[in-house]
Amino acid sequence: MPTTDYGGYPTGIVRATDTVCPTGTVRATVVRAEDAPGPTLVLRLDQLPVGALALGGELARLRHALSGTAYADVDKIALYGPAARPGHTLDYRFVQALPGGVFDFRAGCGHSLLACVVADGRPGPVTVRAVTTGDTVLCEREPREDAYTLSFLKAPTAPGTLPTGRPVDVLDGVPVSLVRYGNPYVFVDARHLPESESEEALQDRLLALRAEAARLLGHPPHSALPKIAAFTAGPEGLSVRALTVGGWHPRLALTGAAALAAAGALDGTVVPAAHGPVRTPGGTVTVSAAPDRVRVHHKRAEVLGRLELPWRIHATA
Repeated sequence: MPTTDYGGYPTGIVRATDTVCPTGTVRATVVRAEDAPGPTLVLRLDQLPVGALALGGELARLRHALSGTAYADVDKIALYGPAARPGHTLDYRFVQALPGGVFDFRAGCGHSLLACVVADGRPGPVTVRAVTTGDTVLCEREPREDAYTLSFLKAPTAPGTLPTGRPVDVLDGVPVSLVRYGNPYVFVDARHLPESESEEALQDRLLALRAEAARLLGHPPHSALPKIAAFTAGPEGLSVRALTVGGWHPRLALTGAAALAAAGALDGTVVPAAHGPVRTPGGTVTVSAAPDRVRVHHKRAEVLGRLELPWRIHATA
């Protein structure tokens, strides 16, 4: 059984259950963050019973309710509400739907965090506590009001950023850097990957390295964590390709951009300093690092729709 934390929500992986009873409807917002592989279903915590999402059955039925809508393939769920701790505006909780009816409560998602901020719609800087990962993220509107800078308020040198305590680890003969910043990430220099490999073979190779890292960090092999990305450093700066659940990420996860900048700010990692535009297959992602934080710039998100979905909770004896 998964352990639980804030609000009774689990911290591990759960599967769908079937014993439920109807209790009406819940309002939801669908938000698409630019650069994300797909939209996020956003729910307000104060509209749900405490612990209502602690079992997979509710999540599975919530996703099933989307099957007749334009958002049937949504696999990211974000919950937010007023912050429970001083110094924060919102608390945010992320759930990743995985194949086979599995839901992972361990990961974070910066694009889904931004989706909550946009769905909430309040003006001014918003300080978000990411309950899943323990991060504090400051979201500030840029002069162009449709864009945000997200600042992860933690020094790259903070304890735990290198989860093994080493800037470089060797996995299956390949030197990598394991970094825990926003999400745990594996970064590998593409020079250590065979150039002749096909797209499918390259993906399989990265997944194999990711599985080795998962074992090293104590994550189950079917977890969404750690994430993995390969980079190339050249005269024009860094180029990055990353995997997400289900295949290649169209650009780079927001937490991946933050982790990349954090890794580049640490001595001895395989990642060179990352400041400014980072090239990805879908365009550039802009990052910067300071002694007390890492920033990801020019992020945008828009509301795609607002829904009222049937809601059920687990039947208790």
